[in-house]
Amino acid sequence: MSPTDRTLQERHDVVVIGGGPAGLSAAVTLGRALRSVVVLDAGQPRNAPAQGVHGFLACEGISPAALLDAGRADAESYGAEFVRAEAVRVQRVAEGFAVVLADGRGVVGRRLLLATGLADGLPAIPGLREQWGVGVVHCPYCHGYEIRGQHIGVLGTGPMSIHQTLLFRQWSEHVTLFLNDTVAPTDEEWDTLAARSIRVVDGAVASVDQADGVLTGVTVRDGTTFGLDALAVGTRMEARGDLLAPLGLAPQDHPSGMGHSIVPGPMGSTAVPGVYVAGNVSNLSAQVVVAAAEGTMAGAAINADLVAEETAWALDGYRGPFSASSESGVSERVLGVRRHGLDDGQVTGASAPSDSTRREEVRSVG
Repeated sequence: MSPTDRTLQERHDVVVIGGGPAGLSAAVTLGRALRSVVVLDAGQPRNAPAQGVHGFLACEGISPAALLDAGRADAESYGAEFVRAEAVRVQRVAEGFAVVLADGRGVVGRRLLLATGLADGLPAIPGLREQWGVGVVHCPYCHGYEIRGQHIGVLGTGPMSIHQTLLFRQWSEHVTLFLNDTVAPTDEEWDTLAARSIRVVDGAVASVDQADGVLTGVTVRDGTTFGLDALAVGTRMEARGDLLAPLGLAPQDHPSGMGHSIVPGPMGSTAVPGVYVAGNVSNLSAQVVVAAAEGTMAGAAINADLVAEETAWALDGYRGPFSASSESGVSERVLGVRRHGLDDGQVTGASAPSDSTRREEVRSVG
């Protein structure tokens, strides 16, 4: 099943930008809350090259595409609308937030959820991109089990590379760290690597090698080749969050140095009221199951936000110029009897119950 391209309704309770696990989970939660929701999906999932999703309870090993198909079906069963389109601009309007699509169409939502994920910045090394998601991996919890016991290389890309190397050591005794003219271990880190029997290779990596589509190793600048079964690379993770810049939200440097992300508040809220985030756009290290959970939480928070707004509207109407309390005041001034428009006119001023009595009656009925 693929996102539909039927005529886009102009207004919804919620516009979700991003049709990955976070956006889909939010759409399910909002649909079950009887909210009108549209999901705008550009069709560029980060994990598309991966062979399977891992660590997702009851979905172990499912292909990324199959997981998204199932998620869309779930959300559509609760009334969510899907549009295959790229959102190119967001702005605040009186009704909430207007989103303009690349094809010129537009949609307005009272609330906005950004679940666009992130983009992995890969080192410009020949052969690396072609192996991304196949022989080149990044997350030990996503890929470690599948390459357990094999010869694993770790490409030095930044301050987290040594940490990544030590993690992959859990899955194999044959781990090599390639410093790649980027990582400079401290004396203590040298001792740590040696204590874990991790081989360290100096010099820049010149190429990622393959044969018939299968990774075979890497070659460093001096021409030396090292055979490998897998190569782990810490990418530069950049949140796809530029859409929110006009609203005053922009990706910020992550404390770890891994990249940039939108800083979230509780349950995906942001510094801009009415705007929410979920998944990798605000949590760079979130696996698929975590992104989905964050989408669920954000969906619940958005619904609660809308309920609060609608309750305030109802209260304003209740207390407005035509409210029961206003009518009773006019009745008392004109007729000498406080009435709320609910009695049959037979109650006299002498027998009319007091306001406190009426409130007690309401409480007893409730």
